[in-house]
Amino acid sequence: MSSPPTAPPKAPAPESEGRPPRQSAVRRVLALLRNTWRGLTSMRTALILLFLLALAALPGALLPQRSLNQQLVDQYFADYPTLAPILDKGGFFDIFATPWFAAVYLLLMISLIGCLVPRNLDFVRAMRSDPVATPRNLARLPHHAAATVDEEPDAVLARVRTLLGGNRFRAWQRAERDEAAGVRTVSAEKGRLREAGNLVFHLSLVGLLVGLALGKLFGYEGQVIVLSGGNQFCNSSILGYDSFRAGLRVDGTELEPFCVRVDDFSAEYLANGQPDLYRAQIGYQSAEDVEAGDTTQWKPYDLQVNHPLRLDGARVYLLGHGYAPRFTVTWPDGQQRTGQIQWRPVDMTTMLSEGATKFERPGVTDPAQRQNSQIAVTGLFAPTSSGGQVITSVYPDLRNPQVAVDVLRGDLGLDDGRGQSIFSVDQAQVDSGALARVARANLLPGQSVTLDDGTQVRFDDVTPWVSLQVSHDPGQETVLIFAILLLAGLGVSLAVKRRRFWVRVVPTGDGRSEVRLGGLARTDQAGYGEEFDRLRVAILGEDHAFQEPADPAHQPESSGTPKPGEPTGSTDRGDT
Repeated sequence: MSSPPTAPPKAPAPESEGRPPRQSAVRRVLALLRNTWRGLTSMRTALILLFLLALAALPGALLPQRSLNQQLVDQYFADYPTLAPILDKGGFFDIFATPWFAAVYLLLMISLIGCLVPRNLDFVRAMRSDPVATPRNLARLPHHAAATVDEEPDAVLARVRTLLGGNRFRAWQRAERDEAAGVRTVSAEKGRLREAGNLVFHLSLVGLLVGLALGKLFGYEGQVIVLSGGNQFCNSSILGYDSFRAGLRVDGTELEPFCVRVDDFSAEYLANGQPDLYRAQIGYQSAEDVEAGDTTQWKPYDLQVNHPLRLDGARVYLLGHGYAPRFTVTWPDGQQRTGQIQWRPVDMTTMLSEGATKFERPGVTDPAQRQNSQIAVTGLFAPTSSGGQVITSVYPDLRNPQVAVDVLRGDLGLDDGRGQSIFSVDQAQVDSGALARVARANLLPGQSVTLDDGTQVRFDDVTPWVSLQVSHDPGQETVLIFAILLLAGLGVSLAVKRRRFWVRVVPTGDGRSEVRLGGLARTDQAGYGEEFDRLRVAILGEDHAFQEPADPAHQPESSGTPKPGEPTGSTDRGDT
């Protein structure tokens, strides 16, 4: 019976042209994410991001910032009308709140954390492991020596243990191993603290970034000018400040309600007018005092520059001072108004100041008449006047106070809904003729000038004012702690040197031993030659130098033998 016919064999499928099989979309996405993560968490990327962060912060030092001084920003717009709007679109006048600065900041934190986590794990494993095994050929190391000594291997090893475990070389970590043919080795290493310092440095850098972020998110800073003589302000809301800069997560509704009263201010100057000491005698009430309703008891404090009052998580600084002239306006019907407001210094050397004190006539109900009778006293104040028709100040202290004023009358523009500077009048009102100068005079305290309608403007006296700054930064202590740790870690990583030392003892069978030494500096070669020589002399004696072994068979392979030029075999990732 014939067998059934068989089908012809199938032709083999055509082979691909050497291209690997195409991965699935999921695998390609995972590979992209994995490679992106590896690139982001590399130390090179972290250094690049750190450089970019420093570069991005440069505009904050070179350009005026809205959070610090809006007037300087406005002046920059006036000086550079073409360039300023372009820079403003990029956020260069509020650089630390821009999304791209925050992106670099966040990427740097992620990069550092992703880089440091595996390094810390590697360091823990390295600290728990023994020093690497002795290389097979110690003669290939930068530092090596060999000699035959008239001692048994046990005696040589005992001396090595004593030497490496004594006070002089107590930093060595060592491990002993047995090899073939009775050969015994000692592996020793010191300087692992260098990697610990390196890790502390980088972890502290992360802590610094966290502390700075806390301050930007939950901190605030406000400035206020308070006249001496019992005037006060309370930290109850942002309305109590002349300027207020809040963190991104601060709305100004949960400030600690403490109060500060300025009782007196004194300043000491050198003969050339340079300030030597600013001191403000203040009283304060803490949040507990305010909440308890005790508004009569004030705790005294001597506030000085760089000696802030620390109160309820905030710090009150004395920034500077100036003068506030007091004027009294008496109208022909006998009604009076007294006004006193701070004038700003235009010359910090002599405290020559400028300003404007504004008055409205009391008892006038007609809007048109009330606006036309408003008065502004503007000009210059000299704490120590030079005298003469054109006055200037020759010293910053109150020795001969005098004002040179222009008295303006008319519509000050206070009712048009637009904000005005407290230091000047609206120039548009002057240009339009709504506000006109009616008198000019130089006045000493107690002197007055009379206007054409009989109104009298008297310069009464002057009171110093102080500029206070209230700062709340919850990340300040964090930044301080990690800054200290950063410097300590950097010092350790620079001072500690990685050293490795190996000893191989080969018994010769006649009561003698062949001793081979090898040394390697992991990070800094400088100085290890002298240290290795001290070890060599202590183990082999003064007269022994390196010589080739008589029998290469006495050099057995080591399980931890590295390749030439790589005798370490450590799990360390290296120092950065």
